[in-house]
Amino acid sequence: MSRLPDEGDDLLRIDDDDRYGRLRLIPWWRQDRLEAAKVLVVGAGALGNEVLKNLALLGVGTVVVIDLDEIEASNLSRSVLFRSGDGGRPKAVVAADRARELNPDVRVIPVHGDVITDLGLGLFAEMDVVIGCLDNREARLWVNRQCWKVGTPWVDAGIQEIQGVVRVFVPPDSACYECGMTSRDYQLLNLRYSCPLLRREDILAGKVPTAPTIASMMAAMEVQEALKLIHGMPVQAGCLHVFNGVANTFYTTRLPRKDDCLSHETYPEPEAIALGHEATAEALFHVARAFVSGPLSLALDRDLVSAIDWPQLGRRAEVFRPRTRVALAEATDPETGEVGRPELVSTVDEASTLAGRSLAELGVPPYDIVRVDGAEGPAFLLLAGDRERVLGVGRGGVADG
Repeated sequence: MSRLPDEGDDLLRIDDDDRYGRLRLIPWWRQDRLEAAKVLVVGAGALGNEVLKNLALLGVGTVVVIDLDEIEASNLSRSVLFRSGDGGRPKAVVAADRARELNPDVRVIPVHGDVITDLGLGLFAEMDVVIGCLDNREARLWVNRQCWKVGTPWVDAGIQEIQGVVRVFVPPDSACYECGMTSRDYQLLNLRYSCPLLRREDILAGKVPTAPTIASMMAAMEVQEALKLIHGMPVQAGCLHVFNGVANTFYTTRLPRKDDCLSHETYPEPEAIALGHEATAEALFHVARAFVSGPLSLALDRDLVSAIDWPQLGRRAEVFRPRTRVALAEATDPETGEVGRPELVSTVDEASTLAGRSLAELGVPPYDIVRVDGAEGPAFLLLAGDRERVLGVGRGGVADG
């Protein structure tokens, strides 16, 4: 039989001046773990707004949020952190500002950019958990592969009308997002690109009909799963939790783990070096010689379009952007309609003229983990020189080479 605490007994003492007092009453709750936690939120739309709201209320110490888009009027019916006067402003920036207003204890770092091209792998490695609030397969697949490379668990959700699904993935042993992809998913993914492998304009991207109610529900489940991961509690990794809001039915199904899945590549612990992505590839090769020998080459995780060539028109234009950031319209001559040929680069050798280019020009984002191949195999190097700029904290324990 339980007893009521005596006066002065600390067992159930409630401090009404403590912001997190009611949370601390949960027996397994560790506010110190939340204060020390780092969470990456990918997407600041309807789901992302709700996720950020909950993370702020819980007092999660550091939150990084990335989104490519600006706020428009149609966002206001589903996004609790946006106001009518925010039109045209970056979603990530506004959402971060409002989350800090909810709880100044929380450090929220906004990134107005694309998760595929603008976030380095070092950031994924430093996070305790990644929460996906995305609306397309390509970004989900990228996040999945990045998390698997560095062993960071991630939680994903998808919503449509008043239905939703939440998935939890814990590398390296659970099934992953790509394990659940079908041949139809790959077909739809490929439809985003034209014959010359350049991106088509996504007229309907992000236009899925949804209600704010389902966004709130699925985002709450995402954050609750993240809470369990941060506290070291068991989760149903590799499972789909599906809710049908029309029939009010809920079921869970387990994804089969594919042993030959392309997403299951894992990286060893990288060597931290003092360089950032503004350094040249030549400088990187110089430092890399402390770890690997022989003719060296830099492997690019993102295919680089170095130029577009119109041989039939005798014209060529330099581009130097990752392939996912080059639209088909850019390769189409406005007068003749001729489609140019992209010149794609996936590796840079130390003898190449491209070695004099900065890593940023070669499509390497800040705080990335780069792979340099040598005679004995690859070296994995963390561009720790970018850490202070990306996270606002100093770097330590890095090699200057």
